[in-house]
Amino acid sequence: MGFFDKLFGGKAAETKFKGEKMTVMMPLEGKVIPLEELPDETFASAILGGGCGIEPTGDTVYAPFDGTVTQVPESLHAVGLMSDDNIELLIHVGMDTVEMKGNGFTSLVKEGTKVKAGTPLLKVDLDAIRAAGHPTATAIIVTNGDDLPEMSVAAAGDTAVGVPLLKFKA
Repeated sequence: MGFFDKLFGGKAAETKFKGEKMTVMMPLEGKVIPLEELPDETFASAILGGGCGIEPTGDTVYAPFDGTVTQVPESLHAVGLMSDDNIELLIHVGMDTVEMKGNGFTSLVKEGTKVKAGTPLLKVDLDAIRAAGHPTATAIIVTNGDDLPEMSVAAAGDTAVGVPLLKFKA
């Protein structure tokens, strides 16, 4: 019996979308916003790396590519991933949500889990984030961008899960 069987009492959720080479797919339904509009100076100034933000409308974070889960903090507010083609990504849900100590978040994976594009990673209670007084804006950050080809944001506005979000020149 696997992890998802124990968690949900059945089979793991089917992959929701297909990944593309050197592409980060939209991991969370919502509105794509420029990185500099994130309400946190560390993310907005690209100190941790380039990327963009999402103002979420969905409550599930999905794997944006085929790869491996590299980090799930105890506070469950973020997930780190490494794609099979070497894109290191941080998905940080909400701002200052580490202070929530896991309340409002349910991890569906653990460190070391191999994932396919579309694998559910995290369930999020957006109302709980708002009730705690935190912005729900989510940072999508490529933390090893200096080691990768030039990146561009491929989506804008309200965007569905599984649509290309970040693309790298081949």
